[in-house]
Amino acid sequence: MILSLTQDNKRYLYPYKVKIKESSLFIYSSNRSLLEAKSYLSAARKQIEAYAGSRPEFSENFKPLKLDPLAPAIIKAMLKAAEAAKVGPMAAVAGAIAEYVGRKLLKDNPEVIVDNGGDIFLKLERRSAVGILAGKSPLSNKLAIILPRSKTPWGICTSSGTIGHSFSYGKSDATVIVAKNCALADAWATSAANMVKKASDIDKVIRLIKKEKRISGAVIIKGKKLAVTGNIEIETMHPRIM
Repeated sequence: MILSLTQDNKRYLYPYKVKIKESSLFIYSSNRSLLEAKSYLSAARKQIEAYAGSRPEFSENFKPLKLDPLAPAIIKAMLKAAEAAKVGPMAAVAGAIAEYVGRKLLKDNPEVIVDNGGDIFLKLERRSAVGILAGKSPLSNKLAIILPRSKTPWGICTSSGTIGHSFSYGKSDATVIVAKNCALADAWATSAANMVKKASDIDKVIRLIKKEKRISGAVIIKGKKLAVTGNIEIETMHPRIM
């Protein structure tokens, strides 16, 4: 797990895990909604699997595809995010699933955190902190992104070329994107991380991220180098790993 939730985020919430095939969600919510969460995850996966089964290019392409007006909402979210970040639609799948399940859970839970392997959908009624794991970087597990209380949920997604199972063309220890759209954050985390092959690449990637107005903030870590942009706050801390 590349992003970690600090203990304060979880103190007043019920923790549980939902797993279906490759999808493994760590969920914290006001009420323990295990059966509902599993049902929502199943529905999200079925829509994606059905669409990918009828259109192999959806899961095989590393470039954006044309928006399909007849596609389910979760597929449209992935296609739009992929177009914005110039990556394939599956680069947004973890964030899209986290947001799908999270928004469904919000119907009966005022507070929800859905962590899909480091891609997080978060809606809390308090200031919250998300710690950053960054492999062998000396900054790993020493920094946290501080998010203000918000009426709308946050998407906090990450990609790394040095840790985790997801494929990356880049070599960043952690590239984190914060946005109100979780699929968009996921796609952009992949895209930005792909471009960071050495520390000197970070500045140009940050300049590119700044052009995307829907990104609230970003953090890139490569070795000892740290870059931060946007309307987010960073604090030095030692978050407790979930």
